[in-house]
Amino acid sequence: MDPQRSDDIDELNQATVAFLGVRPRLFGIAYRMLGTAAEAEDIVQEVWLRWQSTDRSVVRDATALLVTTTVRLAINLAQSARSRHETYIGPWLPEPVDTAADPTLGAERGEALELAVLILLEKLLPNERAAYVLREAFDYSYSDIADILQLTESNTRQLVTRARKHITDERRAQVSSSEHRRLLEAFLAAAQKADISALKEIFTEDIVSITDGGGILGAARIPVLGRERVAKFIATFSSRFWADWTVTRVQVNGQPAALIRNKGIAYALVAIDVSPQGIGQILWVMSPAKLAVISQASSQSL
Repeated sequence: MDPQRSDDIDELNQATVAFLGVRPRLFGIAYRMLGTAAEAEDIVQEVWLRWQSTDRSVVRDATALLVTTTVRLAINLAQSARSRHETYIGPWLPEPVDTAADPTLGAERGEALELAVLILLEKLLPNERAAYVLREAFDYSYSDIADILQLTESNTRQLVTRARKHITDERRAQVSSSEHRRLLEAFLAAAQKADISALKEIFTEDIVSITDGGGILGAARIPVLGRERVAKFIATFSSRFWADWTVTRVQVNGQPAALIRNKGIAYALVAIDVSPQGIGQILWVMSPAKLAVISQASSQSL
């Protein structure tokens, strides 16, 4: 073999190893910023293509370059995604991901991964979102985040502080995973029996039920608010919704959830956000596109 060709192959192999080593982190960053696994995967693929054509002989820190490229591409996509979500049919919810194998999804910590937090992140400016994700989930220093975002360290600290305050102000105190699972099981049992009283006992006064159906027939297109209204809403469709359906417990975005199938086909995923006061949010993901990946992962784990 030509020595030059052999050197090129070795260099490409080293570049591939460097990319694959950091790939889970790249996906984890992009997913948290965009709330969509498909778009996060597109970002990672674009980073890989750019990495292949980069003059790697002048790159001193491959990981830093790959992360910076990922963040900047995600910021650009997040800016256009906001307008797309505004024209989405019905409420938009993040695309759920299976975290049974990797509870933190490539991060130092499992922060900024729960569906309820991703919904709040969606309300932040892309730069704020990026700074918060890098700091809270991946434990980047303020100076490193400043370099990635091309800002001063002072501005970076302000971005993280604003984002953290927004998340903290909007969320109640959280409960243990065992309590979360107990409330999910209590909800599923009461919902299948159409037991309005039992549902009201585990709901907060200001509970909201949000359904992302992406325009499919039968999906609620506006949120349902309040303990009484949500309990009656759940009870109304219980007879036709749960009969002859299979409910599989799954781990989604680091928390327990339930995947509902009819004749093997995923119809809905239900997740809850809970506090010491009870269930404050019920999130129904019914969009077929958003159910595809989690349904496949669940089928493989059975």
